[in-house]
Amino acid sequence: MFDRALKLVRQYHRLNQVQMAHRLEISPSYLSEIEKGKKTPSFDLLEKYAAIIGIPVSSLVFMAEELQGDQPRVKSAVVDKALKILEWIADSEQDEKQDDRSYSA
Repeated sequence: MFDRALKLVRQYHRLNQVQMAHRLEISPSYLSEIEKGKKTPSFDLLEKYAAIIGIPVSSLVFMAEELQGDQPRVKSAVVDKALKILEWIADSEQDEKQDDRSYSA
């Protein structure tokens, strides 16, 4: 589940894949594979990602973990809500960009 969390956090910080890949010192195609769930990021890469975004690695892990334990529904609801908020923000920004382009045309 790192794929969804990493992509949404990147989008929230208004970085495209090329910009983030450059900062992570990896190729954009490798970042794309991570964000599509085809590759799993190393802990070192997660540390770099967290440092760039300015959050602890534990926050990334919390959002992305496969939920376990005796109360998975509570944790799942919290993580899902946080990811939905980030998706809403990313979608809103995309809509604003499209509106700006239509006004300038």
